[in-house]
Amino acid sequence: MAKVELKGITKVYSGNVLAVDKSNVTIEDREFCVFVGPSGCGKSTTLRMVAGLEDITAGELRIDGELMNDVPPKDRNIAMVFQDYALYPHMTVYDNMAYGLKIRKMDKNEIDRRVKEASRILDLDVFLDRKPKALSGGQRQRVAVGRAIVRSPKVFLFDEPLSNLDAKLRVQMRAEISGLHHRLNATMIYVTHDQVEAMTMGTKIVVMSEKRIQQIGAPLYLYNHPINKFVAGFIGTPPMNFFKLKIEEKDGKVVANEGSFTLVPTDDQQKYLKAYVGKEVTFGVRPENLKYQSAPAAENNMQLKVINKEPLGSSTHVFVQIQDARVVAIVAPDVTVQLGDTINFAPEMDKCKFFDLDTEINICEPDIEKTW
Repeated sequence: MAKVELKGITKVYSGNVLAVDKSNVTIEDREFCVFVGPSGCGKSTTLRMVAGLEDITAGELRIDGELMNDVPPKDRNIAMVFQDYALYPHMTVYDNMAYGLKIRKMDKNEIDRRVKEASRILDLDVFLDRKPKALSGGQRQRVAVGRAIVRSPKVFLFDEPLSNLDAKLRVQMRAEISGLHHRLNATMIYVTHDQVEAMTMGTKIVVMSEKRIQQIGAPLYLYNHPINKFVAGFIGTPPMNFFKLKIEEKDGKVVANEGSFTLVPTDDQQKYLKAYVGKEVTFGVRPENLKYQSAPAAENNMQLKVINKEPLGSSTHVFVQIQDARVVAIVAPDVTVQLGDTINFAPEMDKCKFFDLDTEINICEPDIEKTW
């Protein structure tokens, strides 16, 4: 397989429209790298530059050390799976997978071997004589993946391949593509706007926003150590809650005052928050780290009024209002909560984050790994 390197990759369209700004990413051999971010952040454009479907305005793209900027797509030894499957409707499953090899004038026996091997891997043997219209959405997606597999490329590229599938099928296909990565031991680059896909599939995640890379890292590293407010809010579901606190000093300790409650940061957090005494910061707490208290906690107690709830069987999402923010907490299903009730929560402070109000950087973790 192959190592893929993006060095200062930039894309500017006509009219001076910036689409991707100086992206630096190294995707190691056999990694499953997921580019994730909201619509318009530049992730698909980046993938298309790797594929050769978009010209690179500035920077270098290297695959296995070879400069690829001006190499035609057919000579890059990559295979791409698109969102809309892009199957030939008049061809059978077998012919759809074999077509790319036929136009390269590959030996007929080798084509047959590759197609049958791919159909075995993807459990498509019984569908080889069918045409796409006789297949389900998930089966069509597997055919599109099979067409990529038969080429034995250095790099597999996936452009939001599951977005047309229903929720249940998406879960199934996530598992199938992850399993495929392990079986093929291949280098894969995957683009999605769905952070659940990114967290469950990728060995490395590249978070993008506003045409730029925000952070790169393993899924749990990004979850536990977000570099800024955007990454903290984008990674994790339900998303992290945010509201403002004023940093004050009381009895020789740094505290964070909301007005109706006061929180005491950990000793490690206090070291970094001393510089913010007298200033407002953004406080971030994940729903799973906002713990329900049957009685008021001795420290860091938040007494809040319930404005909504969502029973989900295994847990209940409880919504409260803090300032202008609608804050969600996750409680056990046996906790009885009614709308209008005032109940107690205590945040796990060692898992909470503080962000600069202006720059939105993570204040208490200045040494977060930055590799781009």
